[in-house]
Amino acid sequence: MFNKKLVAMTLAVTMVAAGFVGCGKKENNNAAKNNNKKVVEKGEEVKVGLVTDEGGVNDKSFNQSADTGIKEAGKSLNVKYNFIESQSKEDYAENLEALIDDGKDVVFAVGFQMGDAVANMSAKYENAKIAIIDFAYEDPTTEEKEQPANVHSIVFKEHEGSFLVGVIAGLTTTTNRVGFIGGKDFPLINRFEYGFAAGVMSVNPEAGKPLVSREAVKYADSFSEVNKGYEIAKALYDEGCDVIYHAAGGVGIGLFKATAELREAGKEVWAIGVDMDQAVTLPEYKDVILSSMIKRVDTATNSVVNDIAKGEFKGGEVTALGLKEEGVGISESSKEHVSEETLAKVEEAKKAIIAGEIVVPSTEEELKAFK
Repeated sequence: MFNKKLVAMTLAVTMVAAGFVGCGKKENNNAAKNNNKKVVEKGEEVKVGLVTDEGGVNDKSFNQSADTGIKEAGKSLNVKYNFIESQSKEDYAENLEALIDDGKDVVFAVGFQMGDAVANMSAKYENAKIAIIDFAYEDPTTEEKEQPANVHSIVFKEHEGSFLVGVIAGLTTTTNRVGFIGGKDFPLINRFEYGFAAGVMSVNPEAGKPLVSREAVKYADSFSEVNKGYEIAKALYDEGCDVIYHAAGGVGIGLFKATAELREAGKEVWAIGVDMDQAVTLPEYKDVILSSMIKRVDTATNSVVNDIAKGEFKGGEVTALGLKEEGVGISESSKEHVSEETLAKVEEAKKAIIAGEIVVPSTEEELKAFK
């Protein structure tokens, strides 16, 4: 069964648990409900498995953040951890099944593309506990409306964090043309795009117009092809963009490479990273990364491992994390290149979003109506 790349590591683990806001628990008659209360005794091994999306565990972004959270949990819990790297979506079900068959206490599915595979495995293995990142079965954009009782979905309000880096981009651009590179043109990644466009529009309407019209928006149809990111970035820069934000996993490395080359040639261009502080995860590009939109996938995986240890797995629930829950934000390294005045504007926007004074658009219709 383990015919994919399988890496095993034994960790000693715990967490700095973030308070999750659960919502939408369904009353399913799944056998997993009775299995959610198993408490791991002190020092007892917690068996954790993780299946990555196609970007791989060292993508310096989304998958790596999930991996980091589990390892962080291992600082106070006795965690035995294995991950399998998926090469394509056809691998998801097989990889999940391999880890479930291995007797894991919880298996993480990292990425919205695993929604169908998780649904199938959760029905086939009713006593398995699965946590999926970035996909909720109660989401009105999906065909499945009932959250499986043995699945905990953790989703993020990416549009809120993207709004903040949009403010940074809108106040930084000198060409009044800002770009966006997405991985795949799906509703989840669109939320990054729309939130970013709204953030730019809020401080610099002229710079936001090419984003709203999608003239300066490109999708790579990949989360792993660095060369695609490079070529798309070069094209956007050639069209006059001087700040580009990506939500494309490993594709973003190509953006950083293109940005670095242009800056070496004397061009004043900037890139904005995603998920982790990419000025830290990719230090060779720290001088060209203006900011990063942080998405605390590490906090999510960390918390789930601790829930497992306490017998409090949130099967059947959906947890949504935004600015209020500190699930998204901007990177600490932003202060290296972003002015204090701009950061003050970002803080103002953050407070307004949390207070409900700004409702960040998450759909194309909402973006077009945004004022």
